[in-house]
Amino acid sequence: MPRRESPLDAGDGALSRFAVELRKLREQAGSPTYRELSRAAHYSATVLSEAAGGRKLPTLAVTLAYVRACEGDPDQWQDRWQQVAAELSGAAPPLPRAPEQPAPYVGLGAFQSTDADRFFGRERLVGELLARVRDRRLLGVFGASGSGKSSLLRAGLVAEVAAGGGRTLVITPGPHPLEECALHLAPLTGEPAPGLHAELAEDPANLHLVVRQALLGESEDAELLLVVDQFEEVFTVCTDPAERTWFIAALVHAAQAATSRTRVVLGVRADFYGHCGQHPDLVEALRDGQLLVGPMTAEELRQAVTAPAVRAGCTVETALVSRLIADATGQAGVLPLVSHALLETWHRRRGTRLTLEGYQETGGIQHAVSRTADQVFSGLDPAGQRVARQLFLRLTALGEGTEDTKRRIRREELDPESEPVLRTLADARLLTLDRDSVEIAHEALIRSWPRLRGWLTEDRDALRVHRQLGEATDSWRALDRDPGALYRGTRLALARDFAAANGSALTVREREFLEASLAAEAAEQATARRRAKRLRQLVALLTVLLLMAVTAVVYAMNTQRTATEQRNIAVSRKAIGDAAAMRAGNPALSLQLSLAVYELVPNQESRDNLLSSLSTDFGTRLTGFSGDLSYSAFSPNGKVAAAVSLDRTARLWDVTDIHRPRELATIRQADPLVQLAFTADGRTMVTVGGGSARLWDVTDPASPRESGLLDGHGKNLTWVAFRPDGRLAVASVQDGPDRLFDLSDPAHPVQLPAELGRSAPFGQTAFGADGHLLAAVDGSVVRLWDLSDPAAPVRRGVLAGHVGTVASLAFSPDGHTVGTGGWDHQSRLWDVSDPAAPRGLATLTGQNSIVWGVGFSPDGHTFATTGDLTVRLWDLADRAHPRLSNVVSGGVYSVAFSPDSNRLLVTDDERAVRLTNLRELPMIGHENFVSSVQFSPNGHLLASGSWDGTVRLTEVTDPRSWHALPTLTDHTGYVRAVEFSRDGTLLATGSDDGTAALWNVRDPEHPVKVGSVQPKSGEVDSLSLRADGRVLATGTEHGVVLWDISDPKNPRELSRPPGYTVNSWAVVFSPDGKTLATENGDPKSLLWDVTDPSNPRRLPFPLGSTESIPVRGFSPNGNVLATVRDDGLVRLVDMTDRHNPRELSQLTGHTRGVYDASFSTDGNRLVTSSADKTVRVWDVSDPRAPRLLETLSGHTLAVATSMFSPDGHTVVSGSNDGTVRLWDTDVNEVEARICAVAYPRITPEEWARYLPDIDYRQLCPL
Repeated sequence: MPRRESPLDAGDGALSRFAVELRKLREQAGSPTYRELSRAAHYSATVLSEAAGGRKLPTLAVTLAYVRACEGDPDQWQDRWQQVAAELSGAAPPLPRAPEQPAPYVGLGAFQSTDADRFFGRERLVGELLARVRDRRLLGVFGASGSGKSSLLRAGLVAEVAAGGGRTLVITPGPHPLEECALHLAPLTGEPAPGLHAELAEDPANLHLVVRQALLGESEDAELLLVVDQFEEVFTVCTDPAERTWFIAALVHAAQAATSRTRVVLGVRADFYGHCGQHPDLVEALRDGQLLVGPMTAEELRQAVTAPAVRAGCTVETALVSRLIADATGQAGVLPLVSHALLETWHRRRGTRLTLEGYQETGGIQHAVSRTADQVFSGLDPAGQRVARQLFLRLTALGEGTEDTKRRIRREELDPESEPVLRTLADARLLTLDRDSVEIAHEALIRSWPRLRGWLTEDRDALRVHRQLGEATDSWRALDRDPGALYRGTRLALARDFAAANGSALTVREREFLEASLAAEAAEQATARRRAKRLRQLVALLTVLLLMAVTAVVYAMNTQRTATEQRNIAVSRKAIGDAAAMRAGNPALSLQLSLAVYELVPNQESRDNLLSSLSTDFGTRLTGFSGDLSYSAFSPNGKVAAAVSLDRTARLWDVTDIHRPRELATIRQADPLVQLAFTADGRTMVTVGGGSARLWDVTDPASPRESGLLDGHGKNLTWVAFRPDGRLAVASVQDGPDRLFDLSDPAHPVQLPAELGRSAPFGQTAFGADGHLLAAVDGSVVRLWDLSDPAAPVRRGVLAGHVGTVASLAFSPDGHTVGTGGWDHQSRLWDVSDPAAPRGLATLTGQNSIVWGVGFSPDGHTFATTGDLTVRLWDLADRAHPRLSNVVSGGVYSVAFSPDSNRLLVTDDERAVRLTNLRELPMIGHENFVSSVQFSPNGHLLASGSWDGTVRLTEVTDPRSWHALPTLTDHTGYVRAVEFSRDGTLLATGSDDGTAALWNVRDPEHPVKVGSVQPKSGEVDSLSLRADGRVLATGTEHGVVLWDISDPKNPRELSRPPGYTVNSWAVVFSPDGKTLATENGDPKSLLWDVTDPSNPRRLPFPLGSTESIPVRGFSPNGNVLATVRDDGLVRLVDMTDRHNPRELSQLTGHTRGVYDASFSTDGNRLVTSSADKTVRVWDVSDPRAPRLLETLSGHTLAVATSMFSPDGHTVVSGSNDGTVRLWDTDVNEVEARICAVAYPRITPEEWARYLPDIDYRQLCPL
């Protein structure tokens, strides 16, 4: 029986009165026990009992949960709680106010259009935004998370337009942006949402028409302002690339159509700028239509803090205003934290005054959110805490190279038991609820709540499995529970393991899907067992009389073998998933796991995984640190790599053999280390940390010896730069000017009297090649100094252009160019040939975080930038127009090239240094979709064409160590096709600029454009060279044109197939040159007799007479033609009699449309590439019975093109992810390659962790 509560006297003060009133409320609810209240409120019985105990005032969240559980009025009790809180604080009670009066601050949530009367501080930016919207029909508003984009758009732009009588519509994309668009347009048009959705899904141009129709009854100048807030959801929440592309196309067309009545504004988080760049239409539309939302100025913050309070009849202490401005000025992403801290301070106001004391009680902008979240979470009972944890994890979208973001989900996805916790978290303004959905109030909560960050770090891999399970569940239900959509194999094993460890995290729908998948697997296994059992029974029946004893032995052996095989298969499937997960972070271990799995279970799945394992760069990791790394560098001779860490150590390795590094020495110091550098002669190394920089004699790098000290005299040193001759050093001092040291005698450095002033707390420095010019970071600018006379430094020019602090800089080897990286996620190149008048050369984008490290290759051909777990490599053939040449995994804080420019050293965020041979990368980079790839006939040269308008030439004599050649940049539009002549001396390239160019590539180091053709009928979508190289076929949007290119300098038109007026997306000559196959909208015009190319004649093609047949390639003997389809089907057609083609077979396996198909030179294999992101290789030696050989995975977007190398050992593929990948299809070669590059070797401990119950064995020679 529960104990009776201690009696209270309502006359004992405000606290007792409050507790008495709470007890009365419980009595009015029927006196439920506190255990019963706990189940409804999701706070423990102890917390609820203490709330009415009269000893201390409960938190507001606990009070409201108590009230709701007793069916009281939350608004009324919130007023009571604030009255008591004010009285207990010794202040006058707050002025009486109407219950419906809102707080003047919105907390973590964004301002809405209805909040315009309390939206202050952004008047200037709102005015600029209105002007830009009037000037541009499509505008992108970019800013960091928490910079106030949503509030600016809703309470600023939308409110102003609506106040002027304009039509506005605000949407967020969600997982299905077309559906969201239809739902919000329905009230405007008066049409049902399902019908609108069908119209939008039919044609992107229909959005424009729907808006025009909705505005028919209004004035001619009436327009709709369509605001797409949180546009980054099309990349994080929408998982269908086709719908994403369709939605973007609809927006662009609606804004840019000739009769447009729509103005589109996109609110985009800045770290998704690069994602926008993957959509060419969007790139063009945003080229001059961008607005960057930066941090508020001090005066803007003052207005945002004080003006809402004044409108609410309150005042703000001057000390509080000053403190808030000091805490927030210049910080990106801090506005929701400010708003939340102000809301909490308002709850703690004294009368009508917001005080500094109340602000400090909240924890300030840095801790108010986490303190609120921790208080609410800690007050929940254990069951409620489990629900809350799963809610926050489910509501967070994991970043892939970007920060984690919030994720909106439908409330119907959640179990009903979570509703009380939802309301509690919403009351605390941690979540935002509406009728159908729930989301985290702001991404600032993800960044600022350590407990949530810890959950995300701890459960990241499990979260990905859970998120994929949720998406699969939705697909299964959308397909009417199709058994074919159930999980099987590796995915089911991963989901089963997740459910075993996190059963409570699954929703009812997810449990139903998983149970159905497990039941299907059990049924399949039972069927297999029954078949095996029947077979064993038959054998036993036939042999029981003669071999009874033998049968018993054989049965036992089979049972043991079957059990072992099943165990091995289960272990291998999990290990395949583990290898894929660590492919980027720990490539050496990933490669060896893939090899071990193939040797353990050499089946199709493990073979595919093994062949795909080398698809990412596999740099060697240098480890041993116990803290985060700060910086790494090569010695001048490139034989030694060194790195420093916050764990107070510096480590040196011998990297003469990049795949077998050997640790030489470890230096331990008293302070965390932040930077290191070598002198040009390699004899001296400096390590920087704490109040000094120590000089080390590394003549023998295995035995470094301290040789000198640069003393900070009580100030922290943050950076040291050596002059090229090693006789002068510049040391950056925190909160002070840069100091100069004479190192003529390194054992006794002498500080010079001259100093280099700076206004920012600290920054990097670098010397130019001549040793006279120094570049020094000073906040958002870089200052140039002439140190020809170190005793009298002369200030020269300033490099200004970054928005925010410059994080990194470097000089080019010739000293004429400076590269910088900034907090604005951009890198810039500057011409400093005239230091007094430097000028900007180029701005480089695409990095999704602060650019912490930049560097030039010693040969001056490449510029590297890093900061977001990738290193972007830029070709500097034209420094005013650098081109992205590749992207390498790893890299956060620093990047360095070896002296030969072939190796790259980067620090990552996993306490390791990554060493990569740039000539061994398995991929070649473009800046946009790769549309066509082609090997030269001798296999030494590879051409790749891209939508970035370029054709890259690459020397691939050894595909494992390729070499970049000149890039062809003459085309002004997307490059859609490339093809070599049979002798390899001529390259044809086709583009949507309307031309096909002809290049002499006899000397691929110096390609020469010798001619071009222009069909005068639109873009060149495809081309094909006849085997003798004398005739070129081009496919355009208006048909096919045949050209005589016997003299490439003077090509002439031969003919156009008659009656051909539709698009030709592909043209292919047969090997004998007598037949031309075309892909177009008219299946009757598929095949042409071009024996006389000046008089082509149509040939019959009876297959698929009602649809377009995408043709892709002839077999080398011309007897088989491969065609592809959007449903993933590949067909082989017998062309022995070209007047009577007939289908031989169909290849099934791709899950989405197939884009390309190409035969090997011996005709026995076919390679296909698909929108399902895979490349598949098939055995077609018998074209009537083809079979799948391998599936190659690694591309992150659709694979548009693929082909075999002439020797058949290598497959090349090009993808919409902008990469060209080279795949070795010889298992033995791949095994040897893994053993050559994977270091360190897998240890017995790692083996036991990833391959449990399997005996350890050495995979490769030591």
